[in-house]
Amino acid sequence: MSQDTLKNQLYIIIFGTHTRAGKVFDIALIIAILSSLIVLVLESVPSIRAQWAQQLRYLEYTFTGLFTIEYLLRLYCSPKPAAYAKSFYGVIDFLAILPTYLTLFFPAASFMGVIRAIRVLRIFRVLKLVRYLQESNILLRSLLMARRKILVFFSSLAILVTIFGALIYIIEGPQNGFTSIPKSIYWAIVTITTVGYGDLVPQTPLGKAIASLTMLMGYSIIAVPTGIITAELHQEMNAHKSLVRCPNCSRSGHESDAMYCKHCGGELADPDNRVVKTKE
Repeated sequence: MSQDTLKNQLYIIIFGTHTRAGKVFDIALIIAILSSLIVLVLESVPSIRAQWAQQLRYLEYTFTGLFTIEYLLRLYCSPKPAAYAKSFYGVIDFLAILPTYLTLFFPAASFMGVIRAIRVLRIFRVLKLVRYLQESNILLRSLLMARRKILVFFSSLAILVTIFGALIYIIEGPQNGFTSIPKSIYWAIVTITTVGYGDLVPQTPLGKAIASLTMLMGYSIIAVPTGIITAELHQEMNAHKSLVRCPNCSRSGHESDAMYCKHCGGELADPDNRVVKTKE
């Protein structure tokens, strides 16, 4: 078997989802990711760590070895290894294996806190599951398309909480707990998001009026980002539907998993053969 043939077959198995071997690879990798996360969670429980520390460490080394082999194979068979390494999934795959290797370079006696923090970064492995969610790419593209509108929304929100924070600082003052404008802005953020911790509460009638206005405005503001993302998601899903075209009547607009045309009743192409789905 030539090197190009081997790379092509590995690419189909690792990056593709339209073959039996590719599906088996995906399922095995998902099981490994979930198992490694279970190990991470169990390791954080003192009683379990005290009794099974060595076994949990061996399991972690095993999972790290498997994910390292997977990452190297992706780099090997990818047509553009550098592009994959810098992509979202490439960075996540790298972060999934990095923490365990970093802990090997720190003496346990001096840097126990650093080691603990680095090892918790293994939680990034949960992001490796994103590529296996069928509609995750649609959601990511919708968020990217809405990023400017969301940025404008948060900029406007930042202005509002600054104004309300400054007003409540002037009205209430340090005697009622509003000792600085940053602390008052914190109160405005907590209030406008309808969280309401209760650690800072206006005492004067005017301050309570400002708080009431802030809370009412918070309820109206919550709907804004939801509407922005929903609109972009609807547009992206319509664009995705247009890719599924009936070979009989040539009309589009079908769901990605539809088997029959909703217009003429003709059989649609095999979903796995419509578009070669990849995990990049």
